[in-house]
Amino acid sequence: MKINNLVDLHCHILPAIDDGSPSLEVSLELARQAVADGIRYILATPHHMDRHYINHASDVESAVNAFQMELDGQNIPLTIFPGQEVHLNGQLMEHVDDLLGIDTGKNYLLLELPHEMIPSYLDEIIFKLSCEGITPVIAHPERNAQIIADPKRLYELVEQGALAQVTATSLVGTFGKQVQQTAKEFIKCGLVQVVASDAHALKNRGFSMSQAYQVLNEMGSEYPERFAINARNLLNGKKLIEINISVPKKQRNFWLF
Repeated sequence: MKINNLVDLHCHILPAIDDGSPSLEVSLELARQAVADGIRYILATPHHMDRHYINHASDVESAVNAFQMELDGQNIPLTIFPGQEVHLNGQLMEHVDDLLGIDTGKNYLLLELPHEMIPSYLDEIIFKLSCEGITPVIAHPERNAQIIADPKRLYELVEQGALAQVTATSLVGTFGKQVQQTAKEFIKCGLVQVVASDAHALKNRGFSMSQAYQVLNEMGSEYPERFAINARNLLNGKKLIEINISVPKKQRNFWLF
């Protein structure tokens, strides 16, 4: 794994398209920060089909092309690919043609759950996506309140065929001790297969990818290379490294007083 060659599969870097970056100037600064953090390839994943944003596939592709031209003009060594962070909703299957996969073949789809809970129809959506040849990659499960309270739920989703992505800032402790410990437990249990930044131009929402890979290395020397290979394989629509999964332990509550 080369630290200056990292792949980031979840990033809100495109200008004025969601809550990630308000302007081209800010997006270019994010790009410089990404390169400084060892990132070479970014899947741009603006929010799609949530309560606030609709970013159609063709619009994201146009935005990526325009932003790549700006990056090239500024000699920023970063390659951007078009994607979406697709918010789970009951009408998702009606809009499959307008969804961008993590890879161009749409073998993998970055899927965001509501932060507070897991809708009862998620299992059905996972099944229907699988019938279309699409594997959902659940974004930041370690930050979902219901999954934190009942980590076995993520195990059940992975058993059904889903994958999951842990956020770099979760792993390094930016979201607090409980989220960090949940993230580490999911890695140990084989329930998350890739780390990504979920970077926004907001306080405490930076990249932290190189730092996250350091945490992975501290957890076990096999993790950094596995996660780096998985990120590339997802982007290329290839199969991931197969490992055994196990049921995670629930983290105890962390109290401030």
